Amino acid sequence: MQLETYISDLLYRYECVTIPGFGAFLTQKASASIDAATHTFYPPKKTVSFNEQIQKNDGLLAHYIADIEKIPFEVANEKIANRVKLLKSNLTQGETVSFKNIGEIIFNSEGKIIFEPTYHLNYLTNAFGLSQFVSPSVSREVYKQEVEAIEKVIPLTITPEKRKASPYFKYAAVALIALALGALVPSKYYLDQIEQHNQIAQEVATQKLDSKIQQATFNLNPLPAITLNVAKQSGNYHVVAGAFRVEDNCAQILSDLKAQGFNARSIGVNKYGLHEVVYGSYETAEEALKVLRNVRNNHNEDAWLLVKDLDLVN
Repeated sequence: MQLETYISDLLYRYECVTIPGFGAFLTQKASASIDAATHTFYPPKKTVSFNEQIQKNDGLLAHYIADIEKIPFEVANEKIANRVKLLKSNLTQGETVSFKNIGEIIFNSEGKIIFEPTYHLNYLTNAFGLSQFVSPSVSREVYKQEVEAIEKVIPLTITPEKRKASPYFKYAAVALIALALGALVPSKYYLDQIEQHNQIAQEVATQKLDSKIQQATFNLNPLPAITLNVAKQSGNYHVVAGAFRVEDNCAQILSDLKAQGFNARSIGVNKYGLHEVVYGSYETAEEALKVLRNVRNNHNEDAWLLVKDLDLVN
């Protein structure tokens, strides 16, 4: 009699299968799990255990054997009893009793039954067809943690000129050309264009910060100091050197620019939380554009013009 096969069949459908006079095999549902050390994913399953305290005959196993072998219920019980005697004899002699696809049973030094389950079969029918698999570990990039390290080497500069494909860039270019050719007091039309230029520049900065902070080309190689008329440190026209998330980086760049002869200063924090450093601030657009051309040609091609009333902001 293949007792193991009958027990295995019943474990798919029942949570307790008792061998009268010997003990009971119990199943319990377990959720899917992950072994972090081996990166192995295990499907949900039924775990199998053994309880030698449950020995009362509930008729389940005997009825199943009688139905399969087409024998009377009493004969099935007698077959089970004979098999139990053999199992106990083997255990008493120190042998290991194996139940195929279920587990192994032995006696320990104290005469207690020890059950070691095997996992060749998953008795959870809802998990039929699912098997374990190994997946390589996932490496995640935490950009927020990399920002400060990037800015210590290369500062972040907002450069709307790089978005040449954007149709809005044309309007910003028109505004700059109009300022250069216009009179000392710009018309309302030019002021509207400047305001639009500022808005476009801030949108570019937002998109860059949302995706990933890009490294900008900000070369502070020692060059001959440029003679600029930067006596005035007021006005609404500012030639921007860069914007920095870390305030210490802002202070370092400011110090370097002053050492190279620029009358640089910090104009505070913008609405994106970046500390802005400018080469200087000027009363007229003509003066600011003149400085901007010199800076781009000789020092920093990514410098740009910001039109902003600092008195209103403060």
